[in-house]
Amino acid sequence: MLAARALAEFADVVTVVERDVLPAGPERRKNLPQAQHVHTLWSGGARAVEDLVPGTTELLLAAGAHRLAVTTDMVALSPKGWYRRWPESHYMILCSRDLLDATVRAQVLDDDRIELIERTEALGLDGTSAAVTGVRLRGRDGAEHTHAADLVVDATGRASRTPHWLRALGLPPPARREVDSGLAYASRIYRAPERARQGYPVVNVQADPRAGVPGRAGVLLPIEGGRWLVTLSGTTGGEPSADNDDFVRFAREELRHPILGELLAHAEPLTDVVFTRTTANRRHSYERLPAWPENFTVLGDALAAYNPIYGHGMSVAAQSAVALREVIRRQGWGSPGLARRIQKAVAGPVNAAWDLATGQDVFYPGATRTGPTLRERIVAAYVDRLVHTAMGNGRIARRLTDVTSLQRGGHILLAPSVLLAAAIGPLKPPLTGPPLTAGERGAAGR
Repeated sequence: MLAARALAEFADVVTVVERDVLPAGPERRKNLPQAQHVHTLWSGGARAVEDLVPGTTELLLAAGAHRLAVTTDMVALSPKGWYRRWPESHYMILCSRDLLDATVRAQVLDDDRIELIERTEALGLDGTSAAVTGVRLRGRDGAEHTHAADLVVDATGRASRTPHWLRALGLPPPARREVDSGLAYASRIYRAPERARQGYPVVNVQADPRAGVPGRAGVLLPIEGGRWLVTLSGTTGGEPSADNDDFVRFAREELRHPILGELLAHAEPLTDVVFTRTTANRRHSYERLPAWPENFTVLGDALAAYNPIYGHGMSVAAQSAVALREVIRRQGWGSPGLARRIQKAVAGPVNAAWDLATGQDVFYPGATRTGPTLRERIVAAYVDRLVHTAMGNGRIARRLTDVTSLQRGGHILLAPSVLLAAAIGPLKPPLTGPPLTAGERGAAGR
């Protein structure tokens, strides 16, 4: 939807081809199992969405979404200890994926230049190795036809068939890397205690990838309707159960701190547990191919999919759609080499999120065939030092959130002042427990 909005500035008609039937409102849709788990729209992504679809944030907040400050409205246990709740540096927009999708979708499809074709499947590309001229489709009646287009965008997600489609055009497949920690997700929605339905912080107990044991983690996000969306996760050997009766026990006994289990003991479950294992980091390096066809580009999870525990997928997709628009504005619609320039441009936000996700996951046993590279070990050691420093240094905490919120690139962590601060270490002693206020403890029944 965001790519369609970006392209509507330049095209007479933008056609969105959808395999399923989209719901009219914020309801569950087929073939999107991850929608039932936690989603975070970091400020870097929220600003990109707002740039493409102005008014989205206001509509979301009016519908009950939450805007929470980083790290002011967070109670988070990192591998190096509890984060302090420093003054706001960035923010998150928190709501259900169903609400976010419906809000964006309604505004995008209200544009007369954008048309939606549902119950239609993309079968392959039409054209040659030099240029794509359209896409082959199969409609709801089973009939196949070719839809001509000046630009084809693959936004089909993790199930993308682009490597196969490129081979069919006579092009080589791209280099691909996968980092799979074996993470399994179990999520459940709760009705928050009455006094904790407004203004409650995110509560996040992170795993320690370098502890030599399975990584177990959990996060509680306030969403619309006075509800908490809670996701528990575990890597190979430490997976949560899909059993309703084991959800609170896992949160209380298996995580590095029992705070989530203690909070859930006073909340009312509204749904059964939903469980998934589709969490591997997977990256296709299309921008490095020696040849790339005109009039074709790949965005979103079709280009790179991340372990959802880091919450970057939606933000990267939004930033990539902005990059798509900016390249066309700069180069001109139909200019030679435009598609290749787009593919190189969208690699920027993709690479930033990829480094953040794989820099952690690569340390879990079996995540890759060869284990972390020397570069990954050096970078991880430095980031560990920065996280340790951020526990007691607000300026360094802000620099880290500049990167994790996708507001700025990782290069800022190599500034001389940051290097010096890392060498000095934290300026305040570590916290001894979760930094909940007395009011927050009482509101949640603790």
